[in-house]
Amino acid sequence: MTTADQAQDLAVLGGARAFAEPLHVGRPNLGDRAAFTRMVEDVLDRRWLTNDGPLVREFEEQVASISEARHCIAVANGTLAATLLLDTMGLRGSAVVPSFTFIATPHAAEWAGLDAVFADIEEDTHHLYQSSVTSALTPETAVVVGVHLWGGILDAKSLDISELDGIPLVYDAAHAFGSTLHGRGIGAHGVASTLSFHATKFINTFEGGAVLTDDDALAAELRLRRNFGFAGYDEVTRLGTNAKLNEVSAAQGLSMLAVMQHIVEHNHAVLERYRNRLAQVPGITLWDPGATRTNGQYVVTQVDAEEFGLSRDELVDALWADNVRARRYFYPGCHRMSPYRERGSDVADSLQATERVAKQVMVLPTGTAMTLADVTVVCDLIARAHDRAPAIGRALRAP
Repeated sequence: MTTADQAQDLAVLGGARAFAEPLHVGRPNLGDRAAFTRMVEDVLDRRWLTNDGPLVREFEEQVASISEARHCIAVANGTLAATLLLDTMGLRGSAVVPSFTFIATPHAAEWAGLDAVFADIEEDTHHLYQSSVTSALTPETAVVVGVHLWGGILDAKSLDISELDGIPLVYDAAHAFGSTLHGRGIGAHGVASTLSFHATKFINTFEGGAVLTDDDALAAELRLRRNFGFAGYDEVTRLGTNAKLNEVSAAQGLSMLAVMQHIVEHNHAVLERYRNRLAQVPGITLWDPGATRTNGQYVVTQVDAEEFGLSRDELVDALWADNVRARRYFYPGCHRMSPYRERGSDVADSLQATERVAKQVMVLPTGTAMTLADVTVVCDLIARAHDRAPAIGRALRAP
């Protein structure tokens, strides 16, 4: 790797690449390898590979404790967690969801037999906007799904639950494991929350997910439904599916929980370096989590094209040329993706903040695979892209 000072120019302008290998958003973190290996050896010795094994139960207990929830029901992935929760709640009608989220959020509602109805976000927080949620409510509304985006916790108070008039509020907390608001974990919010432990999350089980809830009856039902509806050795009592987490994935999760505090501290050190280095770059604003203490796994910026001199997409292209794989999230908004865009072209009129934010958000690399020195180089590249914006624009637009 060459430093930004050593490079002749940005790679998009013909200089050497700043990074020899791609620097990815969401490159997987790794846990305690020795502990993982020992647990896998134990799994093989026991020959208990799945079906509610001891490591899955231990993982559930630790996740529930960290999240301040009475129950954690681990499943094979985060989308299954959301689908299983909504289906188990027996909801019929529609689900109000933000459009500015990963596509799995509305997909899970649809798989559970609900119609996804999109609401807008607040431009500052990127969370659901109260008046937009209120406007989206109809007699058919069965649930509101809030998203703890970027690990920031969407406080139920900001949605004024009294206006929901008995409609349950659940959370997609895929980004927010380990985050706290006013000292309370994510399990303290809503009827239930769903988690993702996908490889790109700061704590992963390779693939995995979970439902958090304080509702004893709901938790018991979820445990039955994740295992085909089996209530006993030969007794099936309700419709279920196979959503179980296996023991090797649980071992990975436990090995990661063992080093979770180190990962969070590293994430925050990286985030602080980004914040300090980018503070003086015109047109670049870092997302503010407000009162939430996040897990720090996302470095989220917004690019003001007029101030910066390049659009978000042009800056992303310039960074990719230097092997910095910055990403657009969540573009272009779920309402513009199939099958939702075919349902009506007027939806975008009520999602103006989503439309604007989706064109500006740029997520930068972070995680334990990235050093503070790497952060400095990335920030220098962004600053230099601002300085050389006219030349970059011409280079990118050249035939």
